[in-house]
Amino acid sequence: MVYNELGKTGMRVSNLGFGASSLGGVFHDIREAEGIKAVHTAVDNGINFIDVSPYYGHYKAETVLGKALKEIPRDKYYLSTKVGRYGKDGVNTWDYSAERVTASVYESMERLNIDYIDLINVHDVEFADLNQVVNETLPALVKLREKGDVGHVGITDLQPENLKWVIEHVPAGTVESVLSFCHYSLNDEMLLDYLDFFEANNVGVVNASPFSMGLLSQRGAPDWHPAPEPLKAACKRAADYCTEKGYPIEKLAVQYSTSNPRIATTLFSSANPANVLKNIGYVNDPMDAQLVEEVQKIIGDQMRVRWANT
Repeated sequence: MVYNELGKTGMRVSNLGFGASSLGGVFHDIREAEGIKAVHTAVDNGINFIDVSPYYGHYKAETVLGKALKEIPRDKYYLSTKVGRYGKDGVNTWDYSAERVTASVYESMERLNIDYIDLINVHDVEFADLNQVVNETLPALVKLREKGDVGHVGITDLQPENLKWVIEHVPAGTVESVLSFCHYSLNDEMLLDYLDFFEANNVGVVNASPFSMGLLSQRGAPDWHPAPEPLKAACKRAADYCTEKGYPIEKLAVQYSTSNPRIATTLFSSANPANVLKNIGYVNDPMDAQLVEEVQKIIGDQMRVRWANT
């Protein structure tokens, strides 16, 4: 496993990180046990960065992850969670007020069975009034950082331009990391346009969803995927081509997304221990750079095609 420093936080994180969103779909005991085993498998095999949110499964992901973390020494992992976005029964709710996000941090600690959060993020800032994020949400989290209850403060969003705007409008050092998803993958490397800016501001970069939420998979994008149909079709052609080459597109996708040392870590999510091991194995194999070029040529004019967050 390769380890990179996340900005200037001092945290050296595995270039493949464990996204715990999949644990939010665990509703039966046997699946919960498998999800807990998936977390243990990740940490036992060198993954030391775990990301979650109270939003995933209406607190379920944090609850299941907390059960897993009970059995793992605290110095074996860095834990990242979020504030601001919540949901229940399929209904999204958002609350970026100082009072709510402060309470949310302590609620997360209780669910996660920890007394310290390494990295706290404002979740999906595009759903907030960005001025509130700048003037209220982030100052509340900075107070928790000064108090010592959280180590570092970050922001997340699908739209990189929002991340940039927030950093430009807060005091230096307020935002220590960003989490961007679906913008450093085989079909979209838009994140590259922002790396100089983030580095100039001492902001570390977390990338998520190397499979572009299922676009880059042999199974194909799920029905709910918000990508436009031409992009789905292009990624399907790319996946079929990789299959013909005997090289699963999932393997190439993970290898590509973890190959840039300027991006500290890339998150994938699975509640299946076998899939966790498979992805770790992918990272440790050499990447076929020629195949990357061929796949991106197949995707063609659908490279960097965007969709709205949901």
